[in-house]
Amino acid sequence: MQVVSNLLNNALKFTRQGKIEASVELIGSMAVTRIIDEGTGIDAAILPRLFTKFCTKSANGTGLGLYISKNIIQAHGGTMWGENNFDGTGATFYFSLLVVSSKMCLPDQ
Repeated sequence: MQVVSNLLNNALKFTRQGKIEASVELIGSMAVTRIIDEGTGIDAAILPRLFTKFCTKSANGTGLGLYISKNIIQAHGGTMWGENNFDGTGATFYFSLLVVSSKMCLPDQ
């Protein structure tokens, strides 16, 4: 929840006009979550260190959100990455987590 909240808050912060899309796709045994925005995109100067501490071009933020989010995903065995959109508008952030199947016990109805 913390990771999704952070990614959506960032998308809202950097998208003054346009849309934001969120989706989850099952690829093999991985659930890949994708947040796409039509905002300002990722500044080329910070792209190589995007997930490091205090990396930000925003006047409203500490630059810790993506660093913390990536560490949460990695602690659960997943990966996280981001890129500018090919059309030059906005950015897309992804994270993947292993899907573990388990049987659920539901109470009798």
